[in-house]
Amino acid sequence: MGETTVRLETTMGNITVKLYNETPRHRDNFIKLAKEGVYDNTLFHRVIKNFMIQAGDPESKTASDTASLGSGDVGYTVPAEFNPKFIHKKGALAAARKGDEVNPEKESSGCQFYIVTGQVFTEEQLLDVERRMRDAQLTAIFNTLAQKRIKDIYKMRRAGDNDGLMALQDELEKKAYEMMEKETPVKFTPEQVKAYTTLGGAPHLDGSYTVFGEVVDGMDVIDRIQKVKTNRKDRPEENIRILKAVVKE
Repeated sequence: MGETTVRLETTMGNITVKLYNETPRHRDNFIKLAKEGVYDNTLFHRVIKNFMIQAGDPESKTASDTASLGSGDVGYTVPAEFNPKFIHKKGALAAARKGDEVNPEKESSGCQFYIVTGQVFTEEQLLDVERRMRDAQLTAIFNTLAQKRIKDIYKMRRAGDNDGLMALQDELEKKAYEMMEKETPVKFTPEQVKAYTTLGGAPHLDGSYTVFGEVVDGMDVIDRIQKVKTNRKDRPEENIRILKAVVKE
């Protein structure tokens, strides 16, 4: 099966993305929404220079200039489709989603997506990103364990049992480290290192958000979009609109 492309005709020029066949649920959903016109007249409602540009909120079609955007959806989520060979390099097309605290399975938004602009890293900077990702992984494990003991924690807090709380913390930290040792360590592959030190991207998002395509034409348009002036909520001060999404299969 050949790869499907979708042309996003925007008020700043055209962007063409190809969709990966290895992420079929995201591919088919993106095609479906594009054909149904869900993306037509939506805004790039969140733009952060050297990070990403985000779109796909249906509520942005008719939003006022002062409306807060980013919470619109189509009533469903898409199960995560993580693939280690698809990374957050510059030009990657990925699905937005709600945070881990309410979305532990990392399911994708049914409609919102972003395109990575990112930045170029040195190898030393990537080592630091690896360290911070491992720290975040350990913290997530600890928090999950603590949540399972939340009743005990509340009980000890009410009783003022600080010694008990400290002992429980030590117990959970030890268990978290043991569980961490069984996890696959965060380590960028040579291919990732090459991409992030040449093209650039957002490596800290790998393994947390589903990448399901990439830009094949129009990176100059994306670079222009990421440089526009935005307000405090990262919304462009002048609307940048997707006029039409055209599918080519």
